[in-house]
Amino acid sequence: MAQDAGSSIPESGNSPEDGAVASPASEEMTMREQVLDIIESILADSDARSEGVRNNLRALLEARPDDPERVLLEHLLETRKTPGSPAKVPVQREAASLHLESSDIARTVSVPVSHEVRESIQSILADKLLLTAFQPVHALPGGEVVGVEALTRFVGEDGAGADVWFNEAAAAGLGTELEIAALHCALTAAHDVPENMSVALNLTPATSSDPRVRNLLAAAALAPDRIIVELTGSLDAVGRQTGTDGLGPLRALGLRLAISASGAALVSMERIEQLRPDIIKLDRHLIEGIESNDGQKTRARTIVELAREIGADIIAEGIETAAELDEVTALKVTAAQGYLLGRPSVHPLDWSTWSIRAQTEAQPAG
Repeated sequence: MAQDAGSSIPESGNSPEDGAVASPASEEMTMREQVLDIIESILADSDARSEGVRNNLRALLEARPDDPERVLLEHLLETRKTPGSPAKVPVQREAASLHLESSDIARTVSVPVSHEVRESIQSILADKLLLTAFQPVHALPGGEVVGVEALTRFVGEDGAGADVWFNEAAAAGLGTELEIAALHCALTAAHDVPENMSVALNLTPATSSDPRVRNLLAAAALAPDRIIVELTGSLDAVGRQTGTDGLGPLRALGLRLAISASGAALVSMERIEQLRPDIIKLDRHLIEGIESNDGQKTRARTIVELAREIGADIIAEGIETAAELDEVTALKVTAAQGYLLGRPSVHPLDWSTWSIRAQTEAQPAG
């Protein structure tokens, strides 16, 4: 869940491209604005049972008025530790955190790492706040929102993007631990995604084969047919994901598997035949400037034809201009996402708005 597939801009910046179209519901906010909005939503709650929680948050704000990120982090960690705290407070609809004791983390280290790197990754797992943003996926050609993709965000003073943390965790032998923490966070946030939308979750092949992932997905509140697992990075080492292998049992219940067939991680025909993905994605490497590049058009058309042959849907990622949208629509791509269509958001209100808009657009005129 480290990649923001909706844009060519790395997550560490998340700055919109010039000329990108944004609606008020999807306009991207800075991390501080998001944090302040979450704090405001907690304080606006009127449930008498959580009055103590709100008072504690007000006290933290008074003590650290210039550091809302740290305030929210301390508030969530304290809420998790306090006996008798409400089972669910408003912020849990928008964020989730995973706290692991140092002894637990030490047992997960599988390769030697420097003390500095280990300290950094332990800090991520033990103290960092993970947020899940969802980006809308629009059906083509109608444009209704049919799903969302989960993207991980971190709250911290260093400002590092998700890719940095996931890469460091992988280098320290803790990549799977951080991915599972992010998966837990996304599944928690997904409780508030409208039921008519699918939820796409990004996992590396190694993590997707971890038994804990299958257990988490099987126990999720989401029905299996609403879950899409997108395998990211190299697929060279991934085993079968059918039958009793990997995610096979969940796929038999309706879970869908997605892979990228373009860009740096070009997938071979043999691998596609082995994985039998339900969705093939055209990533930003192929989409950018496709309207003026005949080679990219030919390659995209070939992938679309391949998808049809194996019965897979096609989703185009990173749509940032009207010209790119016109091209993928002409190719009869199944769905699309990107800054032009909708930016990632951590707000359940936005997710609900996407659903209402989709239902309105789906109604026949007159």
